[in-house]
Amino acid sequence: MPNTIANLIKSASAELKLSSDSARLDAELLLCHVLNKDHSYLFAWPEYVLKVEELEKFQSLLQKRRGGMPIAYLLGHRDFWTLSLTVSSDTLIPRPETELLVETALGKIPTDQALSILDLGTGTGAVALAVASERPLCDVLAVDISDKALEIARQNAANNQINNVTFLQSNWFNKISKQTFDLILSNPPYIEKNDPHLSQGDVRFEPRLALASGADGFDDIRTIIKHAPNHLRASGWLMFEHGYQQAEHSQALLSQAGFKHVHSLQDLAGHNRITIGQW
Repeated sequence: MPNTIANLIKSASAELKLSSDSARLDAELLLCHVLNKDHSYLFAWPEYVLKVEELEKFQSLLQKRRGGMPIAYLLGHRDFWTLSLTVSSDTLIPRPETELLVETALGKIPTDQALSILDLGTGTGAVALAVASERPLCDVLAVDISDKALEIARQNAANNQINNVTFLQSNWFNKISKQTFDLILSNPPYIEKNDPHLSQGDVRFEPRLALASGADGFDDIRTIIKHAPNHLRASGWLMFEHGYQQAEHSQALLSQAGFKHVHSLQDLAGHNRITIGQW
């Protein structure tokens, strides 16, 4: 059987069914990546026969995907908000549900005001860059403990021509000194360290530091809530993403710390995904 686009999509989709819920799409994305073509090319030229080097590259990627390697890491990028972001195994893969954090933040930032914003644990820079792209008058400080993640975030800022974000290596607030902000955002680690899901699916390939946070999943959230008041201006907002079963405890922690107007918001799947409070 000739190694045409049509035949390879069919055979690769069959191979990936046991390891992926989106087998055909994965096969198509990998082919687009190998051929450096957009999706429409696959349907316009189904009889195109891959060259030897193209076929070898495709088969190598296919084998890695069969082993569970996330498609975003194989492609080297992931779309988030209106941005195309470079990703690597040093960063968490941006997820659609995190866009709720961006939407909520934008709802608190008037388009004509130059506010100061902090993004804690920025990773690829997804949240910081999405907010900064929509509010160019604002100054955004994006921090992460990982130098390698910050390299990726800086690259994403340059690739998307976003100039109002500054990056800083810091373990949460440690190196931020006495600087204060109108808004503090975070998508922190919030999974219990012994959660079996950490060894399943795409998550097992992502940096554990960006996922797990102590026995109950709240270690980093507690740290953020404890120190945020020292870095929030009057009436400033703290908002963070968390697991779908963590909203009630997140609200309690914020209220106990003195935050007002504490509430949670649901993602498109109907899960409580972020909790916010005003200082």
